[in-house]
Amino acid sequence: MTTTGEVHRAAAGGPWWWERWRGAALDGGLAAASAVECAFEGVPFAHKAGLPVWMGVVFGVLTGATLLLRRRWPIAVVLVSVAVTPAQMGIMLTVVGLYSLAASEMPRRIIGALAGMSFVGTLIVSVVRAQQDMVHSDRFQVGGWFVPFVAITTSLGVTAPPLLLGLYVGARRRLMESLRERNESLERELSLLAERAEERAEWARGEERTRIAREMHDVVAHRVSLMVVHAAALQAVARKDPEKAVRNAALVGDMGRQALTELREMLGVLRAGEPAPGRVPVVEALPLAAVGAAAAAAASRAEVEAGVVDGGPSLAELDALVGQSREAGMVVEMSVEGEAREYGAAVEQTAYRVVQEALTNVHKHAAGAKTYVRLAHRGVEVAMQVENEPPPVPAAASAGLPSGGNGLVGMRERVAGLGGVFVSGATDAGGFRVSAVLPAV
Repeated sequence: MTTTGEVHRAAAGGPWWWERWRGAALDGGLAAASAVECAFEGVPFAHKAGLPVWMGVVFGVLTGATLLLRRRWPIAVVLVSVAVTPAQMGIMLTVVGLYSLAASEMPRRIIGALAGMSFVGTLIVSVVRAQQDMVHSDRFQVGGWFVPFVAITTSLGVTAPPLLLGLYVGARRRLMESLRERNESLERELSLLAERAEERAEWARGEERTRIAREMHDVVAHRVSLMVVHAAALQAVARKDPEKAVRNAALVGDMGRQALTELREMLGVLRAGEPAPGRVPVVEALPLAAVGAAAAAAASRAEVEAGVVDGGPSLAELDALVGQSREAGMVVEMSVEGEAREYGAAVEQTAYRVVQEALTNVHKHAAGAKTYVRLAHRGVEVAMQVENEPPPVPAAASAGLPSGGNGLVGMRERVAGLGGVFVSGATDAGGFRVSAVLPAV
């Protein structure tokens, strides 16, 4: 993040109350010039007051040197300038003090009150001096308007320009501070947004890995389970019924090719997101670049996932799926209720995978059990149920297939991801039932 504002001020490290050495040098120069001016004006003041000259000079130096405090205590500087106005000294002190007061963070009412005091003091002194000059001057006569005109013009000339300039500079400084703070706030927000984008990207990568693992499980488990069942049947009938053995061998080959084709499609989708060989991804450290990279990654993941869903199976292929299980020796009855219709690709693929995984579980855990597949089209939703009876022989409850224990979890995650309802569990008769309801949209 860019270093601005308070960090700059802390890094400057000026003396005392100054933020920078440059400001201290400027105020020191102004104070020295004001002290010299007041020292010269202190000589006539000492003569008029009947004081020693050195006292007038010292008084003037001390008065002008108060300008050194203009950044820390601008009110004190203006009050000193108002106090020495009757002594007819400190013009520079008055001008710079009013400018510093107007440019500070003081409330406007205080600035207006002190500026009014300075104006009145200067006006009174200007009237007195103008009258004295008219009394001592005999070369030209003027009207009664001259004294007020000179006094008002002098007072406005001394107080108005520094006051207006200070107000302008103060407003501009506050505007710049506000813009700087907004810039810092925006940078902080961008940094937080980049961090959240990275967190979302990490979460999305985890979800993508889970989805890929679930898809791989659905594709491989069913095909391989059927291949194992057919291989076992092939081994049993190889000598007794050669023709059936040939059919079983052909089915095993077809299922293997189908499994390889589906795996090749999935791996092709995964490779589409990999960088080209020899290219190393560049990670930018800027917040905006991080946000852009995260957005691009999210878009790529959405495109990949959309491609996988659109290319997946559909409800129209359920007959073929059930037929494969029948060819493997399972007794399966399938019924369809309602008028068939087309659903979204994600809905049809999820419904197909639920039935596929349920049939795979029957092959694994209840070989030889009669199974019922029911599909219901209900307008706003589609429901599917796969229920199997207890296996006819206890020893046949397992076909010797390994189980990863993720089938039911994967089905539940698929259905819940689309806002559906998934229920599974044992039946009273000793079988097992898997039910799912998916919204049509």
